[in-house]
Amino acid sequence: MNCLLEVCAGSLQSALHAKAGCAHRIELCDNLSEGGTTPSPGTIRMVKKLLDIPVFVLIRPRPGDFLYSDEEFESMKEDVLFCKGHRVEGVVLGVLHANGTVDVERCAALIQLARPMQVTFHRAFDRTRDPFDALEDIIHLGCERILTSGQAASAMEGSDMIMELVSRAGPRISIMPGSGVSEDNVIGLVKKTGAREVHASLRSPFRSHMQFWNDQVSMGKPGADEYSRLETDSERVKIFLSRLNDL
Repeated sequence: MNCLLEVCAGSLQSALHAKAGCAHRIELCDNLSEGGTTPSPGTIRMVKKLLDIPVFVLIRPRPGDFLYSDEEFESMKEDVLFCKGHRVEGVVLGVLHANGTVDVERCAALIQLARPMQVTFHRAFDRTRDPFDALEDIIHLGCERILTSGQAASAMEGSDMIMELVSRAGPRISIMPGSGVSEDNVIGLVKKTGAREVHASLRSPFRSHMQFWNDQVSMGKPGADEYSRLETDSERVKIFLSRLNDL
């Protein structure tokens, strides 16, 4: 059973580590601690310059919900066009109505702008009021895949729902489990759900190379360790892929 690994890369460094670990594809984003937002133009350009694997870019102008103002929606369209102009292979997006249904009109507009790039509907899906109605809407929109935790805190906890989504979707769309997927649980998750693509960040702590540290000044959340950061770990990617190869 062949299964593809998409690494969620929250920085240029993580993207390079994903490539070094031989990931099949990356989703490029920023601010992973807040669920991910659109990365900077410079990051997108450099990742496209340095990677020879498919790059999908998250189109999300801010953290929080997926109900966007007119101005935010216009910025999303600009981001899609930027990705298209820089030959990005795919974009990852999702827009909802206030009542928890898929905003088909706005999603269709973004998808039309995106083509011929592929389109993944992201975990806005996990905040829809009826996942099976949302599934049909997204299939009708023509998206290639849905990233989902099965409307649970993690893909393992939502594995029953993911299995049902895979069954209902059939060959019409790929259901890609994500959230909490690791080298330790991927075999059980894939065997149970029948998914053919999985999404994981596979991060480890990396210490700063700064020689002088000033712990008295915080650039973000007070008390946070700002001389260490979580980045995709190429060795974890390799282990993850070796487990997939055992399927």
